[in-house]
Amino acid sequence: MKLRLDARYIPLLASAAVLAVLYAVGLAAFHDRGFGSLSVLADLFRDENAVLGIAAIGTTLVIISGGIDLSVGSVVAFSSILIATLCFDPQLDPRVVGNVSQVLPHGLHPLPAIAIALAAGTLFGAGMGCLIHFFKLPPFLVTLGGMFFARGMAFMIKSESLSIKHPFYAVTVQDTLRFSLTPDVDVPLSTICLLVLLAGGMYLAHFRKFGRNIYAVGGDEKSAVLMGLPVGRTKVLVYTLAGLCSAAAGVVYTFSVQKGDPLNAGMGLELDAIAATVIGGTLLSGGVGYLAGTLMGVLIFGLIQTLITNKGTLSSWWTSIAIGTLVLVFILLQNIVVAVSRKSARQA
Repeated sequence: MKLRLDARYIPLLASAAVLAVLYAVGLAAFHDRGFGSLSVLADLFRDENAVLGIAAIGTTLVIISGGIDLSVGSVVAFSSILIATLCFDPQLDPRVVGNVSQVLPHGLHPLPAIAIALAAGTLFGAGMGCLIHFFKLPPFLVTLGGMFFARGMAFMIKSESLSIKHPFYAVTVQDTLRFSLTPDVDVPLSTICLLVLLAGGMYLAHFRKFGRNIYAVGGDEKSAVLMGLPVGRTKVLVYTLAGLCSAAAGVVYTFSVQKGDPLNAGMGLELDAIAATVIGGTLLSGGVGYLAGTLMGVLIFGLIQTLITNKGTLSSWWTSIAIGTLVLVFILLQNIVVAVSRKSARQA
């Protein structure tokens, strides 16, 4: 009996192979620096990688549905400065009172401020989804407009970064809401958020009817309509979830840097999220992809950065060069997979 590998799994397996090779290279080159330690592995799931991973969850679902989302980084910036402004206490930092928006309330506890930011990101995503579905507008143009709009709104709130000095951030987030794996390695709240949202996304994508609808719409929207699937509702909900994930990435960003930043937060993050999604084996044409693969794409990002940092003699721009090369290779691989799948379908 001959076993045949489904072509849809080839990009996913390629991602796993790249991840394994990079890790093996790191072990061989930097074993004397503790590259194989648990602390290095834990670092791949925290801070910048956690922000990227959470943003990439929404991006992956959108691309699987056959769409695109370019507003990710701007929503991260908007969410971060919104939280910082809502939590701002004039008594703690009276020097910047005049530079903080007086339209929004101040002195809120971070929890309601975070809830407001998540709600704003969710509504923003839903709005883009409605424009795409009801007005039949191209997702690229709608989310491009959303990118400029959200970044502009962030600057309207405050044109410069604003520190968050609330005890919830200084003590609870940094010390209380984390647990230790070993005496030297702990898991911060950013990592916990990433893993929880990833588990929730995988549950929706693979164990709920909504997830099956996403794959059906991305695979062939016309066929999905003929089958009576709720195409419009699925599209709107996908962009709604993407907006929620982007806002959640903004929340985690504030956990990592303890501030909101309308300029630097999320700059270029939408492209990194798309790159991680593609490297993780999701087809840009839609209908095929796995969040587990996206996680591998994020880990590949982190491993490349770690290898370049450990090397010491290489510029940080080599990270962009390596990621760009991988994206091109995986796009080529995707085209080969699509061609093989179509040929097999014709033969069948």
